[in-house]
Order: sequence, then structure tokens, then C-alpha cells
Amino acid sequence: MPAEEPNDPVALPITGELDLHTFRPAEIASLLEDYFVECRRRGLHHVRVIHGKGTGTLRATVAAQLRRSSHVVSFGPGNETSGSWGATLVTLKPQDSC
Repeated sequence: MPAEEPNDPVALPITGELDLHTFRPAEIASLLEDYFVECRRRGLHHVRVIHGKGTGTLRATVAAQLRRSSHVVSFGPGNETSGSWGATLVTLKPQDSC
């Protein structure tokens, strides 16, 4: 089996939970948009985006993209059972809107 090239697309399971720990900051905007499109297509309207607590830089990057996204109805920090401020809970628009 040939080795994967670094720029080959990575297949992500579409579960309504996206962990950003393995992605570069420059990939986040397009990754979120593509993931939201696929979630909406599959009827998933509640997504948990895991960005970690860290310094807050990735959380701020995610929030900025969510504010710009035409797919997002609302978002906010996770609660004590969903990752607290290390995750953001996102509500997406239904597939037939936007």
C-alpha cells in the first residue's frame, strides 16, 4: 500500500464532534466550513468543536470563524459535561436554509 502524501485529504468521521487538536491553525476555517456542510447534509444540527483550553488562541480562532459562518445559528462554550471552555457547542441551520 503506498504511503499517504502529506497533502492528501484525510477522511473524518462525521459524528457531530470535531476535535481540532491535530490540525494546523491555518486549516481551521476551511475545515469547519466543510465539516458543517457535511453535518447539515446528514441532518446533524448540533456539533461539539473541541479546541482545548490552552491559551485560548484556538478558541478565539474558532469563535471568529463561527461568527462569519453562514451555517451557524448560535454557539457557546461547553458545559461541565461537554468540555467546559475547552469545547464550543454549535447549532447549525437546517439543510434547506442558507
